Amino acid sequence: MSVRGVRYYIYLKDVLLLAVTAFGGPQAFLAMVLDIMVRKRAYITEEELWELNALCQVLPGPTSTQTISAIGYRIGGPNLAYLSLIVWILPATLLMIGAAFLIDFLQENTPGALNFAKFIQPMAIGFIIYAAQKTIFKMVKTPEATVLMMFSAFISFFYNSPYVFPLLLVVGGISTSLKFRDQPVEEGDKRLIVSWSNFILWGGVLVAAAVLGALTKNQSVLLFENFYRNGSLIFGGGQVLVPYLYTEFVEFKKFLSSQEFLTGYGIAQGIPGPTFSISSYVGALSMREYGIPGLLTGGFIAAAGIFLPGTFLIFFVIRFWDQLKKYRPVRAALEGINAVSCGMLIAAAYLLFEPLDNNLFNVLAIFGTYLLLQFSRLSSPLIIIIGVLAGIGYNWIF
Repeated sequence: MSVRGVRYYIYLKDVLLLAVTAFGGPQAFLAMVLDIMVRKRAYITEEELWELNALCQVLPGPTSTQTISAIGYRIGGPNLAYLSLIVWILPATLLMIGAAFLIDFLQENTPGALNFAKFIQPMAIGFIIYAAQKTIFKMVKTPEATVLMMFSAFISFFYNSPYVFPLLLVVGGISTSLKFRDQPVEEGDKRLIVSWSNFILWGGVLVAAAVLGALTKNQSVLLFENFYRNGSLIFGGGQVLVPYLYTEFVEFKKFLSSQEFLTGYGIAQGIPGPTFSISSYVGALSMREYGIPGLLTGGFIAAAGIFLPGTFLIFFVIRFWDQLKKYRPVRAALEGINAVSCGMLIAAAYLLFEPLDNNLFNVLAIFGTYLLLQFSRLSSPLIIIIGVLAGIGYNWIF
């Protein structure tokens, strides 16, 4: 094996280590990447890492996955990038498909078995509220952004169609891009030299999936199109994905019950790797009527659909980002996009709470989870384990 081949092998091994140990969301992920890939291995510099992460933050799709893919792209080009994508998402994908198998088996064979998740379901809303708070304080900093956030929350709650969300993002981006004169002027050459191949690939797959799904009505194709479309529109990380998935697959298509969705989201908080892996759980249960092959097919189709768009887009933009970010309307539009995403999070917290029994127990579980996340040093997986054990104990006693 050549020196370059050894370097690629070591990089993929490091990606696998991250995939099975990166608990705790984006902040913990970045800290581990900084330690392993910058300081220990020196694949890229710390400055390059922050630059790549900033770029991934402003693109739709899973930020952590795009960051891993972009580092792989810098080291070994597209082939290594795609390999690192597979290594990064596979453990979490398999775990969430396994969770879907478990939930489906319990639903079929043991009526009421999901009572073990009695605490997990309201706890999942606590996670959403905590994520919303963190995201809002980070992204909403002007009166205009606050108004957009509240407008988005209102529309998302009362018109929770999956087709409304893209429109809200466009409106938010356009409305703040008109304030581009508030952005500082960046000097330098602004000429864009664009290679369109990956953009054409991204758009071609999007259109082909939509047309093929409309013509064939095949559920596998339609499922891929649903997740690919969502993966092309999500700004703000895995927590922003929740209202999209809940609206489309619980409210709109009714492939999952609210109880099943909340249980899966809670489980996703307790596993390592990308938070977008909740999609594999939703995809698997969306095809459970086809038995074990359907569960497997749905899970892997959902993973491919949700992760590929962001990968295509990061490969497209990374080549000319330094020039693009000098345009003030581009930077200004991000304020509106982020504000709209925060509004969707607020609506998601309420929409997820609505189907639960309106009792003191659920309210205490929600706010107890939030307080633990906010003020304790307990990790997310440990909090979820405590919730599962509490649910099992409750069932045993009562």
